[in-house]
Amino acid sequence: MRSFILRRLLLTLPVLLGVVTLVFSFIHLVPGDPVQIMLGEGAQAADVEQLRQKLGLDQPVLTQYGRYLTDLLSGNLGVSFRFGEPVAQIILSRFPATLQLAMLSLAFGALLAMPTGVLAARKPGGWLDRTLTSVTLLGISLPNFVSGPIAIILFSIMLGWLPVSGRAGPAHFILPAVTLGASLSAILTRMVRAGMIEELQEEYIKTARAKGLSETRVLLKHALKNSLIPVVTVLGLQFGTLLAGAIITETIFAWPGIGRLTVQAINSRDYPLVQGCLLVIACTYVIVNLLTDLAYGLLDPRIKYQ
Repeated sequence: MRSFILRRLLLTLPVLLGVVTLVFSFIHLVPGDPVQIMLGEGAQAADVEQLRQKLGLDQPVLTQYGRYLTDLLSGNLGVSFRFGEPVAQIILSRFPATLQLAMLSLAFGALLAMPTGVLAARKPGGWLDRTLTSVTLLGISLPNFVSGPIAIILFSIMLGWLPVSGRAGPAHFILPAVTLGASLSAILTRMVRAGMIEELQEEYIKTARAKGLSETRVLLKHALKNSLIPVVTVLGLQFGTLLAGAIITETIFAWPGIGRLTVQAINSRDYPLVQGCLLVIACTYVIVNLLTDLAYGLLDPRIKYQ
């Protein structure tokens, strides 16, 4: 198991370096001069040049990249052009809100999908299976920027049950978490259903039933456990999607997380802050996929020996 973990960690290092390089490259390809935006259109050329030198934007791109890597190794993500504060400090103040929202959305999607997928797989082609399949298809088809406003209009404006925006209390988590987790729930339901249908046709399931085990034990202890590997894969991949989707959802619900911060940084051409936000989102995605790989070794011991 130790060598399995070490191999996965070593494979992650070049991926992280690639992520850092891509984030740095993409930001410098975005049109617009951040110095000109900061000082305004009426700024003097001398003032623009002086600020550009102060921020190090007058140096060659390779020099900026080398300095960027050096700063990253020391934990320095730079200083925000807009806020005038360290980028790491700004992100640390916003990231917990995004992480909470992503975890709640993940929990909502998984808790809804597991029993729904099992129920649909019990009688494939039945009325319950067809109904749940149609509902999940609707959930997959509706993007966040459509389901979010619909949820606000229905539950906040018309019914007045839930707050529209902010993060002041537990009630504020419901709408954004459900909006973000709805599509995930639909995807997971179909994955659980497909995996369960395949496992229920295996010989060991027939043996378990022949031994007189209850249907609940056969479904949950045997079939569901052995169909979890593809579900774990989807969970790991979708966690990164949740972080990316949080950019839209946080903007809709005015959620004070890293997604909304990214949009604000892009609008103001705040290069260090955009780089920091994208880097944190991308690295979190890579780390979650690493943990997913390690979870494979726990779910199926054969994997860690391959």
